[in-house]
Amino acid sequence: MSAAVDVTHAAEAPGYLARRTLPLRVEAVRQLRRRRTLLMGGVLAALPFILITAFAIGGTPGSRGGGDRITLMDTATASAANFAATCLFVSAGFLLVVPVALFCGDTVASEAGWSSLRYLLAAPVPRARLLWSKLLVALGFSLAAMVLLPLVALAAGAAAYGWGPLELPTGGALATGDTVPRLALVVAFIFVSQLVTAGLAFWLSTKTDAPLGAVGGAVGLTIVGNVLDAVTALGSWREFLPAHWQFAWADALQPDLEWGGMAKGAAISVTYALILFACAFRGFSRKDIVS
Repeated sequence: MSAAVDVTHAAEAPGYLARRTLPLRVEAVRQLRRRRTLLMGGVLAALPFILITAFAIGGTPGSRGGGDRITLMDTATASAANFAATCLFVSAGFLLVVPVALFCGDTVASEAGWSSLRYLLAAPVPRARLLWSKLLVALGFSLAAMVLLPLVALAAGAAAYGWGPLELPTGGALATGDTVPRLALVVAFIFVSQLVTAGLAFWLSTKTDAPLGAVGGAVGLTIVGNVLDAVTALGSWREFLPAHWQFAWADALQPDLEWGGMAKGAAISVTYALILFACAFRGFSRKDIVS
């Protein structure tokens, strides 16, 4: 027998308004109080201090002479802006993927795992309203995680290395007044590029009762995308992989801002994300809720 319990005629009840069910504030407070949210925030906030300690123990990157090629890592201790950019560089490929997969993959699946999903729908919370509330809060926390890292890095970097222009590995520097807007653009692009991971995790979350499966599946498939992008034999086909553009934000840290790579990467990411979000909403609207 079907266990779907959402009420289709709830709108006939006096005083009932679908838009007032599961308010975003309530959902946000619920997610903020969860242990995994606090743990993820702690890890991201601790990363800059770990790097500062590593540089203090091992010496500044540029002093060890790693060859003729100068990278962003070699200028990490030049200023707070350089240090923040380096923190984004070392974390964008994997560490910042984890909070996105965690917050978006743990949304619906966790409710199913706790056997509370059917009670939410019996409240009654419309299915579309439930998904929108959880998705917007998950994306909000994902963005907050990406903003937290450079903010802490800027503060810690200013204390350790001072405030100044962003020295470019290719030569030259960005004026001090331009560094924060450029870093904000970098964070914005990283967030948009991770919408694919968010969509994949969210779609998997509507398909399983195991949050770990949704989170792990999203992270695993993201890693597969990175591996495929490394296969040069694929040629121009790699340009259709979101992973191919994940470091296009480096174009924002140039004297003359380049938009080409970031525009292509954002278009690819948003296209895949919209398809995955649509699949999640469509599949969940027809799903028989048994947990």
